[in-house]
Amino acid sequence: MPAEWEPHDATWIAWPHNRTDWPGKFEPVPWVYAEVIRHLSRVERVDILVNDAAAEKQARSVLRSAAVSTDDVSFHRIPTNRSWTRDYLPSFVRMDGIVLHGRDVAAQLGVEEVPEQFRLGMVKWHFNGWAKYKDWRQDEAAADKMISRVNLSTWRPVIFPSRKEVQVVLEGGAIDVNGRGTLLTTEECLLSESQQQRNPGMSREQLEEFFAAYLGVRHVIWLGRGIAGDDTHGHIDDIARFVAPDTVVACVEWNPADPNHAPLNDNLNRLRAATDHHGNPLRVVELPMPAPISFRGQRLPASYANFYIANRLVLVPTFNDPNDRRALNTLAELFPDRQIVGIYCGDLVLGLGTLHCMTQQQPRAEYCG
Repeated sequence: MPAEWEPHDATWIAWPHNRTDWPGKFEPVPWVYAEVIRHLSRVERVDILVNDAAAEKQARSVLRSAAVSTDDVSFHRIPTNRSWTRDYLPSFVRMDGIVLHGRDVAAQLGVEEVPEQFRLGMVKWHFNGWAKYKDWRQDEAAADKMISRVNLSTWRPVIFPSRKEVQVVLEGGAIDVNGRGTLLTTEECLLSESQQQRNPGMSREQLEEFFAAYLGVRHVIWLGRGIAGDDTHGHIDDIARFVAPDTVVACVEWNPADPNHAPLNDNLNRLRAATDHHGNPLRVVELPMPAPISFRGQRLPASYANFYIANRLVLVPTFNDPNDRRALNTLAELFPDRQIVGIYCGDLVLGLGTLHCMTQQQPRAEYCG
C-alpha cells in the first residue's frame, strides 16, 4: 500500500447529504467541501460521488458559487449513506514486488514483470458502519460501484470461522502506512471484544497476516486508544500519522485533566519505543491538540492529525484555536515541498470526522512498482 504522500491520480469524495450527521449545523458543510475541492482540483483530479441528478446539480451550484473550477472534477451518481469515503472505499495497492497469498504477483500473472496496466490494484474490505450504525449498506454498495468504474484488479479478504465465508472488516481510517512495509493501528479499534467489534474471534496475529498478504505490510505498530468523542472507537487518523518513511507525528494533550491526556501519552511512549520493519527507531514529532470542542453537550473528535496529504499540498483541519498556528507550523517543517493549507473544520467535525475522513486517495499508476 503506497504512502499517502506518493503521487496521486485523484482524490475520491462523497458530496454531503446526510443531515442527521450534522444536526443543526448542516448548512455550512457543503461550503467546507467546496473549499476542499477548490484546493484539491488545482493539484489532482477530484472524483465526487453524488446520490442522484438533483444532488449533482446542487453540488455544481455550490462549486460555481464558490468559484471552483470543475475542469478536473468528475461526478459519479453513486448513492451513499454518509460522506466518509476514507472508511468504505477500497484501499489502493501497488502490485509488483509484493506477495499475495504466498505468491509473487508477477508469478500469478505468468510474467517476469507486472505490466503497467496491472501495477495498481485495490483491496475491498467489508464495511459495516463501524460496527455501530444500521444505515451502511449504500456505503458498502458504493464501493463496489466505484470499483466497476475504476476497473482495476480487486481482492476481497475473507475469513472462514466455520462453514460460512465472512469478509474481513476494516476501515481506511483505522490504518496508516509508510509505504515501506510498516503500518500503524490501534488495539481499541481492531482488538476490542466489548464495543464495536469488527471481526469477532480474529486475533492480533491473524490481522497482521491479512495486512501482510493484502497490503504488503511486514511490521505493525499497535497503539492503544483513540481520542474522546471518536465514535469509530479508536481510529488511528485522529492520533498518529506517518509523514515520512521514518517519521510519525503523534498527538499530545498537555492538560492532565483532559481525558485525552493519558491515552495520548501512552501512545507517544509506544511510538518512542517502536521501530520500523528494519528495526530502526522512528522519529516521533509531537502534534498539539486543540482545546476541547463540544456542541450541545457532545465532545467532538477535533484533531490536527486528521490532515490529508495531496499532490503538492497538505490540507489541515483548523478550529479557530491558538494551537492552529503551532500545528500548521509543525506540518510545514515536515512537508517543506508542499503548501500547507488550513481548512476551518469547527462545523464539519460535528459529523465526527474531518479532512482525512472525507477523502480517499487514488495513487498514480505509473509511479507504482
